[in-house]
Amino acid sequence: MTANPPPATIGAALRQASQRWGQRTAYLCGQQAHSFAGMEASSARLACGLLGLGIARGERIGVIGLNQIEWLQLFFAASRIGVAVVGLSVRYRDNEIEHMVNDSAVKAVFTVPECEGFDFPGMLARLAPRMPGLSHVVLIDPIDPIDPIDTAPSADTSSLRLSTLLATAPDPAVLAAAEAQVVPQDLAMVIYTSGTTGRPKGAGLSHRSMLAAALAQARHVRTTEADQIQLALPLNHVGGITCGVLNFLLGGGTCDLVPAFKADLVLARMRQHPPTIFSGVPTMATLLLMHPDSAKVDFSSVRLVIVGGATVDAALLEQLQARMPQATVMNLYGLSESSGAIVMTPWDAQRQDLMQSIGRVFDSAEVRVVSFAGESLATGEIGELCFRGAGVCPGYVGGAAGEDGFDAQGWLHSGDLGFVDERGYIHLKGRKKDMYIQGGFNVYPAEIEGVIARHPAVMMVAGIGVPDPVLGEIGRYYIVPKPGCQVSEQEIRAYCGTRLADYKVPRQVVLREALPLTPAGKIHKAALRTEDAPDTPARPA
Repeated sequence: MTANPPPATIGAALRQASQRWGQRTAYLCGQQAHSFAGMEASSARLACGLLGLGIARGERIGVIGLNQIEWLQLFFAASRIGVAVVGLSVRYRDNEIEHMVNDSAVKAVFTVPECEGFDFPGMLARLAPRMPGLSHVVLIDPIDPIDPIDTAPSADTSSLRLSTLLATAPDPAVLAAAEAQVVPQDLAMVIYTSGTTGRPKGAGLSHRSMLAAALAQARHVRTTEADQIQLALPLNHVGGITCGVLNFLLGGGTCDLVPAFKADLVLARMRQHPPTIFSGVPTMATLLLMHPDSAKVDFSSVRLVIVGGATVDAALLEQLQARMPQATVMNLYGLSESSGAIVMTPWDAQRQDLMQSIGRVFDSAEVRVVSFAGESLATGEIGELCFRGAGVCPGYVGGAAGEDGFDAQGWLHSGDLGFVDERGYIHLKGRKKDMYIQGGFNVYPAEIEGVIARHPAVMMVAGIGVPDPVLGEIGRYYIVPKPGCQVSEQEIRAYCGTRLADYKVPRQVVLREALPLTPAGKIHKAALRTEDAPDTPARPA
């Protein structure tokens, strides 16, 4: 880690990295290497291009893209002039994009033309009448080749293109004036996470909160310019942008950008560019270890293994340690609202600490446990985990602004249940809400139930999360058809597939004549959770 004073803004962090490491490789994308100085120069041109479009401090742009260099050029360019990036996944579809663009008041969307057969410009054109605040749609036309993830160039030659903005002649005076207005409290990113109502809500992450979270992790994991990581965690989530990109920006390491997680692709990149840090959610780690190409990878360069984003099974941690015996294995816990990691396993942790806890809160943060009534609980008592620190974001934006989650004393209420032991180790015991985590993605049944309920043949629907050996948890949805109507599992999955991100599509659909009800007439989900798994198998991703 650098001994320089911590930068106050993300633009300052990039400038500091460029001054210190210059032509060292900061990012690998496909067969191309990009230096710290190169990123500073390209983001300066793009920042001037954004200003030329009339996009200025306090406004927001949306990015629909893979883990590619253009995503980071947009992020750094926007950050330098006080514009926030709204992360829009390539998995999102009409319902989600419309809500997020309107909710965040996105002025311009930058999008890949196509990914795995889905036409994003066509979707945005279709939604345009319902997104009146959207002024520009800009196509991301990659200059550098990226690893194949079933993408295709656009045949549209009339649309505004990112390459045009990247070719903007920089105006140092104009850029300097814009950068001088940016303050640490400005929002740098909006990350959408499902709300208690099932409607995604945007966490507004500031320059201050993102850099504080990244700095805490960089110091904890001791990131240096010798480090290298295959970054397959998506850039529109804190696991990719804060725990990966900003952590390595502060430490001087190299991020090998993997467009999207595919086990064979990640392993091939590991063989080409041996990592020093192996990081991912449990599902990723499981699929990598299970893949036959794993045996072809020499993991001897790995010094640290980090697993987070979902509850980690002790057996997986043992498998990772056995495969990489020279490495230290750590758990990581964080939320969108904490801007990144806020809890990790200490370096001196004992084996039982690793297997039974998620670690200790960073020195820059605090944790407390509260009852459902909001009263502080003693050591060892189970309640809701609450966190406070510089990495905690200022709050939600758009329609969710002011919603519960942050109290007047600055505590973030995580919604997770657990306890803190006498040595400060935090133990997770479950979730306060109905959310389940499928392959590292948070899924709230209420959102999916709302979509299924709109199917003309559906009378009642209830969703729960159930265990899965690979994905951790998957969604099972119980459906009661309307009298005289018939509906199949395939029809429900197809219906959801056009309206929701793929990881939200039900893996199991169970058709019933009736559902158990509570005395108050509500669906009795607790009774559904006690049932044996149905014969219907989980569908492949």
